[in-house]
Amino acid sequence: MTERRRQHKPPNLALGELLLSSGISREGLARRVNVLSRQAGSARSYTHTGVSNWIDRGMVPRPPVPALIAAALGEQLGRPVTLDEIGMGTLRENWEDMGLDFPRDPDDALRLSYEYWSTMLDRRTLLAAGGPLAIAAYHTPVRRWLAKPADYPTEQKTGGQVGRADLDDLWRAAEEARRWDSKYGGGNVRASSVTDVLQHRAAPLLRGTYTHAIGAELFTATSELARIAAWAAVDMGHHSLAQQHFIQALRLARSAGDIQAGSYVLATMSLHAYLQGHVSEAIDMAEGAYEQGRHHAAPRVLAFAKLAEARAHGKARDARSAGRALATAEQLLSSIRPGTHDPAEISYLTHARISTDAVEICRDLGDLKSALRWSSQADAMPVGVYTRAVGIRLAILSSAHIKAGELDQGLVLGERAVSILSQVQSTRARDYVRQVNDSLQPWRREERVRDFVHRSTATLVSA
Repeated sequence: MTERRRQHKPPNLALGELLLSSGISREGLARRVNVLSRQAGSARSYTHTGVSNWIDRGMVPRPPVPALIAAALGEQLGRPVTLDEIGMGTLRENWEDMGLDFPRDPDDALRLSYEYWSTMLDRRTLLAAGGPLAIAAYHTPVRRWLAKPADYPTEQKTGGQVGRADLDDLWRAAEEARRWDSKYGGGNVRASSVTDVLQHRAAPLLRGTYTHAIGAELFTATSELARIAAWAAVDMGHHSLAQQHFIQALRLARSAGDIQAGSYVLATMSLHAYLQGHVSEAIDMAEGAYEQGRHHAAPRVLAFAKLAEARAHGKARDARSAGRALATAEQLLSSIRPGTHDPAEISYLTHARISTDAVEICRDLGDLKSALRWSSQADAMPVGVYTRAVGIRLAILSSAHIKAGELDQGLVLGERAVSILSQVQSTRARDYVRQVNDSLQPWRREERVRDFVHRSTATLVSA
């Protein structure tokens, strides 16, 4: 049974009033909750009757539906909506609102970051918390970072001494997590264990004793670990969890006084918004990351921001803006010379990697010719290092050929993509293979197409 029925349950007046102020109908709320449920991997089929039961009869759906209701109303109102506001606050879990604050006060920010990471729940519970992205929850953090991207790093004398060895340990953990994520996907144990590093190694250091300089690097390193944890969560479809991690990463970058790190985090948040279909917000984030970082960030970081912007413009079918952003990203990479400041954490962004993303941009724009040209430039990426990226590129190219009516070539590329992506644990990668299968609908009666769809589905489910 979906609803928790209680006798003589009073109407949920709070939900009814909030629905009225949002301007969305009961049927509209039901449709949006169904969409968010599918995105969260737990399909529902509510109608206006279900919403009427929530409001008029006070019925409370089982989690994660209350959080989805709040997210849907938050989208309409343009701000975060809590479970208390929809009259379902008694279902609040410890994790639900953690990590979404972006305090103005630097001391409050560090305290909340420490509390967030030090009280992280076990990994199984965290993954269960991975609902949909509530884009409205990004509004305040992004606005506050753009208004003031850097605090003056604080000095602290409360716990054990934090030194160079501690920082090196965090940077090594971040590099290992990035490598395993790229090679085997965000669901790989060694990639997703970055949250354990944050909980058990980074968080205690935030309450240690350190100078301004050590504190600044500590906050930057912890920000990068949080960004990696967020991206691993995105890769596995745990979007609300990723959102919490991203907001913490952005606030820690500001605590560090590190505008470059903040630009990198915000550009990655742009990709998160883009992947979830919030294209306009993604463009704003990418542009903000670039503009704030122009006089502070390394060329490769700025190129990443422009690449994120290009991807969002491509999804918006704005070929001119996508082309300009893509060209700027390439120019920034080409400007790097020996001795140029070039952070190690973004060394993966090469011309070949830009070409990989450009394939998807051109596919979204319906430009197969350009997609093929970019794909040939991306062939230099080694499968053994960038397994997921190479497999996704082939899946994108496969769907582009199929949509252009080139079934034979599309199936060949699709087979290669499935073979490569079977090695990674990534919900996002599987979504790209599903796009290939969806593009095959016009040929679904052909035996070879049915065989491919069956094999690809079976292979990726068992991977």
